[in-house]
Formats: sequence, C-alpha cells, structure tokens
Amino acid sequence: MKKIVIANWKMNLGIKESQDLTKKILSGLKKIENLENIEIVISPSFVALPFIKEIIKNFSPPVYLGAQNIFWEEKGSYTGEISPLFLKELGVNFAIIGHSERRINLKEDDEMVHKKVRIALHHQIVPIICIGETFEEREENQTDLILIKQISFALEGFRLTEENKIVIAYEPVWAIGSGQAVEPQQLQHAKFIIKQRLVDLFGFDLVDKCFRIIYGGSVDSKNVKRFVEKKIDGFLIGGSSLNAEEFLKIIEIVSKNF
Repeated sequence: MKKIVIANWKMNLGIKESQDLTKKILSGLKKIENLENIEIVISPSFVALPFIKEIIKNFSPPVYLGAQNIFWEEKGSYTGEISPLFLKELGVNFAIIGHSERRINLKEDDEMVHKKVRIALHHQIVPIICIGETFEEREENQTDLILIKQISFALEGFRLTEENKIVIAYEPVWAIGSGQAVEPQQLQHAKFIIKQRLVDLFGFDLVDKCFRIIYGGSVDSKNVKRFVEKKIDGFLIGGSSLNAEEFLKIIEIVSKNF
C-alpha cells in the first residue's frame, strides 16, 4: 500500500484560514515528484470540510478529506455529534478516532473507539485509530501492554475483508505537541508490537492488505527521514501541518523515500 501523510489541523483554523492553507499546500504539491506513491489527507475542522472539498476535488493525484471525529450512530438525539452519513455526504474518506486529546479531554474510552471504528468501516470511511501510552505508563514499562490493550478493544470481534482499510496511528501521548519525538528504535519496537497483535487478530495476509501503521507526535521536516528509514507507513501531523512550507517539506522527504 501507499505511504500516507495526514494533516490534523485540530481546532486551530477557521474556514478562511483553512482555505488559504489548503491552496498553499496544493500549489506546493505541484512541484513535488512521486506524489502518486503517497496518499495525502487533510483533516480540517468540521465547519471547513465542505469548503476544503471544493478546493481539492479536481486535484491530481487526489488529495483526500479527513474528519477529526465520527459518531457511532447514524441519526438520533446526540447533540453536537457528527453522523457518518453527514461525513459521507461531504465526501469524507478518513476519520480520526480515539485521538489522545479526545481520550483525555472528552473521556473517550476504548468502548467508544470500538463503536466508532465499526460505524466507519460500515460506511467505507477509513478509520485512523490513534493509540499510545502516557509518560507515566512508559516510565512503568507499560507501553507494550497499553498498545496491545488499545488495539484489542478497538478491533476485537471484527471480521475484515481485503476491501477494509485501516490506519493505526501510534501517538505516544507524551510526544504530542511537546517537540520531543520518540527515538526511531522505540518506534520500530512499537510497530513490531502493533503488527504482532494485528496478526494475532487477523492473520498475516489480511494485515498486509488492510493495515498501515503510522506515527504521530512532534514530527517535523528535521526528524521525519529517520522515521521513514524505519519503514513506517506514514505520519499523522499536527503542528507541522499548520505551516504550508513545513508540511510540504515533510511530504517531499516521504516521496523521495517511499
């Protein structure tokens, strides 16, 4: 499968700012070679989704639209939530699920993540499942256990086919927005643990055809090559995706090392 680079703009940009940044990114993408080997996903705020859709709709190779959340029911009395039906209507291709900021700030738990993954797959929206340990858990040597637990809760009981596509984003909580990324060897070990648990659940063949394991957490143009060299499948980019030049540098480095 192709490498994937996902921009998560979180709650930082309004409609006009999102439009301006998207146009700058698309303009820069035209100068980068080998883009056909990468999937690029832009995840703006919900209010900006229809406007970004219009800007990216005719770009080639395609740039995909991502949502920062999804709800586990299609309709009902769920004030403030976003239905997968609405996301499909907007042309959303990907949805970020279980981001640590939602787990911490909004008490999103493993059961909620599981239900969101289920509804996303049902509507052919690719779930980007975020997993990762806190600093305290890492200090207590609990990283492997946390990763196995979060993957198991998110995916156990599913019957996947080759058509199902899932992204697992390893985002150690302590690295997000800290300016301190994991060491490449730590990432390599985390990827091994994640892949082994996926194989336990689904077997080698389906894991190779359905899953991509990516990294997020203080990724920038200075450190991204070290991670690419560890055969990671892509990146979930927060702060660095808010700057067009920096985000384009990351994409260019990934494109040269696909």
